[in-house]
Amino acid sequence: MKKVVGKLGLERPLTNKLNRLIRIAIIILVIWVTGGCGGPSPEELETVEYAPLSRNDWDVSTPEAEGLDPLLVANLYYDASELEKIYSVLVVKNGRLIAEDYFNEGSVAQKALVQSATKSVTSALVGIALDQGCLSSIDQKMFAYFPEYADRVSDSRKHEITIQDMLQMRAGFPPEESDQTLWEAVWSGNYDHLVVDFPLTHDPGTAFQYSNLTAHWLGIIVARACATDLESWGRDYLFQPLGAEVGRWRKDLDGYNWGAGELHLTARDAAKFGLLYLQDGEFAGNQIISAKWVHDSLQTYAENAYENISGFKDIGYGYQWWSATVGIIRLTLPGGMAAS
Repeated sequence: MKKVVGKLGLERPLTNKLNRLIRIAIIILVIWVTGGCGGPSPEELETVEYAPLSRNDWDVSTPEAEGLDPLLVANLYYDASELEKIYSVLVVKNGRLIAEDYFNEGSVAQKALVQSATKSVTSALVGIALDQGCLSSIDQKMFAYFPEYADRVSDSRKHEITIQDMLQMRAGFPPEESDQTLWEAVWSGNYDHLVVDFPLTHDPGTAFQYSNLTAHWLGIIVARACATDLESWGRDYLFQPLGAEVGRWRKDLDGYNWGAGELHLTARDAAKFGLLYLQDGEFAGNQIISAKWVHDSLQTYAENAYENISGFKDIGYGYQWWSATVGIIRLTLPGGMAAS
């Protein structure tokens, strides 16, 4: 059985993100399992409203029709209504939206900040660039796309960094949250030159290190390889085929969309992105991303990428996707643990 949970929250050091697992802007739940409910009585749960809104962008159904216990679903929404920092909860089963509600001034039209789940979107756009022929291989070297800086690199190891290393967070660049100077650089808006200025702390391909700038540079590579900006590429080849709409997406001082975060999506559109990966890159009969890319993206290349925390264990990393075990269920989690 497979269960994918995504949640999109605010960006700060990874430990703080994980400790805020239920303090989120959006939750996307795709549930394949049922079980008993605790807490409120069945009578209380019978009063909980969660029927999907009537719109034309999702096939809708009911928990009963899709084989889920409606009281289990009601318990989810009962608990969500008690939280102060949650905007929306959607439940998808068998490709259909079976439950939906909004909280704390959230709405179906709200394009919320998805932060590090953007990394999974950037990863998808790398895969599409391969499908479309902009990129020839993930074995291509990073500095093939930063030629203006190649002669300034004093650490020869940087010339060995591949796109695959970057996807796996194995490029060798340090996690910015480990040093205040590095963290401040993340918010400077001026990133290109940092491929030279930021030191490597490990040989490329040897160690997992969660680096926001590595994800951003991946986005720059896609933009340069495909001769467009990341937002336009995403709109044309990912979001429009999903029937989704790109919201605000911050750009750096050179005009590149921030590939590590700052994308805004509605809850319904974010759910479509999750469903796309559950369906091996296919949506509404169209193969938007190759099934091979989806499969490769969701593998675990870094075992024990982070310590067990908040019920999550065996935390690993794929191509800008996390994986973790909760109870007996193995989860796939978008982007950064801000989105886990």
